[in-house]
Amino acid sequence: MKHLILLLVMTLCLPVMAADDSAFAALLDEHWQRTGEEKVFFRTENVAGQYSGPLADLGGQAIKRRERFNQQVLERLAQLDPAAMSPENRISYRAFLYERETERDSYRQPDHYYLITNRDGWHNAFATAPAGMSFSSVDDYRLYLQTLADFPRYNEQHIVWLKAAVFTEHTQFCASMEGFEHSISAHLVDEPEQSVFYQPLADMPQTIAPETAEQLRQQARQLISAEVLPAYQQLLDFYLAEYQPNCRQNEGIYSREGGAAYYDYLVRFYTTTEMSPIQIHQLGLREVERIRAAMQQAIARSGFSGSFAEFLNFLRSDPQFYVDSAEDLLEKAAWISKRMDGRLPALFGVLPRLPYDVRAIPDSIAEKTTGAYYSPSSGDGRTPGSYYVNTSLLASRPLYTLEALTFHEAVPGHHLQTALALESEMPEFRRFLYYSAFGEGWALYAESLGQEAGFYRDVYSDFGRLTYEMWRAQRLVVDTGLHAFGWTRQQAIDFMSAGGALSLHEITSEVDRYITWPGQALSYKVGELSIKALRREAEQAMGEHFDLRAFHDKVLENGSVPIALLEQLVHEWIEQHTRRGAQ
Repeated sequence: MKHLILLLVMTLCLPVMAADDSAFAALLDEHWQRTGEEKVFFRTENVAGQYSGPLADLGGQAIKRRERFNQQVLERLAQLDPAAMSPENRISYRAFLYERETERDSYRQPDHYYLITNRDGWHNAFATAPAGMSFSSVDDYRLYLQTLADFPRYNEQHIVWLKAAVFTEHTQFCASMEGFEHSISAHLVDEPEQSVFYQPLADMPQTIAPETAEQLRQQARQLISAEVLPAYQQLLDFYLAEYQPNCRQNEGIYSREGGAAYYDYLVRFYTTTEMSPIQIHQLGLREVERIRAAMQQAIARSGFSGSFAEFLNFLRSDPQFYVDSAEDLLEKAAWISKRMDGRLPALFGVLPRLPYDVRAIPDSIAEKTTGAYYSPSSGDGRTPGSYYVNTSLLASRPLYTLEALTFHEAVPGHHLQTALALESEMPEFRRFLYYSAFGEGWALYAESLGQEAGFYRDVYSDFGRLTYEMWRAQRLVVDTGLHAFGWTRQQAIDFMSAGGALSLHEITSEVDRYITWPGQALSYKVGELSIKALRREAEQAMGEHFDLRAFHDKVLENGSVPIALLEQLVHEWIEQHTRRGAQ
């Protein structure tokens, strides 16, 4: 009898899920399963299985199918009442609704024509994917072989869309795409064993029987030779014969039919705000002026007696700021990141378990990439995050920006934020969701945390921090200038060259990035300034009770969210704390 009474009490104490909570949870599960089957994850990062087994179908009928499904999901969402849901589900509902509405809008835009930028494309994503995948079982390798076998179809579907881009005059700007063909030809090797696609099979786990391992290797060699390499050759031939001769002659996306409306959409997509291009342009000019004054103060502290331009030339040319080997650069980046690891407990109450490694950017994409990038874990617990450092053209990789670069890409920037989301108990779509304004805004904010953690003690490194902040402020001016106000490529290069210590090679590569990837570069400063504004509000409201660790935990605890939702959540947190303090 005692046991029955205890069971009854425990049952009565369990939380009862409301009907809207249950319906919403079921819809999320159904949507995640469907997107996993489609292998098309709207605005998500590196989902495990995306490049395992057959690849996504990008044909016109498949896109229409996904559009219909998204509309059905929106109709079902409209029948639910978020006010009747749990607080956690209300956050998920708002983020999920925002995503589905944005996806609906995306089908009305020419996104499907812009499948390549000056630095990237599906061919690079496919080639770099194996480095971030886990290969520990025979099944892993068999799924990988299916992926290799399916690449020709996947490649052909992309080429069909690029042919349509040529026909509709939605191609990229000519000068910005110079040398793009090398990112394709880099994968055309003489022997399959020389291919990046063979690397996962070169060093297989000893738990796989030798005869099985050899069978897998033989199949891989055959697929690389007969399927993958011919597909890359097909892409190269198409690019050189059809796409390159029909590249557009105007820098800005505004020059295309419907381009102005498309740019407005991209601004909203990447910033998750309703800011207009002119508002962002003016914000950038103000930030450039503010940061320039701080840079002048740093020059004065250094004791340099020349002009601003002469100081920039000194930084760009003096050998003391550069290394002679890729290994040296990687070691210095690893040492900075490890030192910051030790400072994190002073800045955060909650830290991730997931590790990260430091790697060199692959040669095939290094020339068109600036300093570094971060690749998140697959999310299945079998791979780390990866901080990729550009070790090519070492004369363009200054050491005075390495601290800021590391804090942005590794910790406390992208790796910390992404790993915490992956380790959370949020719905799957939120664990992998990536809003550029939040993620890049957080990473830029993380650069400034280096000061509070005791870094940037060297005046040149502090100037490097300011150079990176200036770089992101200039993006607001240059991106909008190019795509809304008729700027030329050279005008953009000249504007950036005059304001910071990036090398000319880096500046040119960056301008070409903004031309071929409109809007994305706006997300950094817009997001960072939003987070800094929220911190100031919290500090002013809480006074001596403000806890920096608690503030950072609050910003990161819900994963990547739109800026308006982040503001709401932090404002609620501030109100709760100030109300509690007044009692």
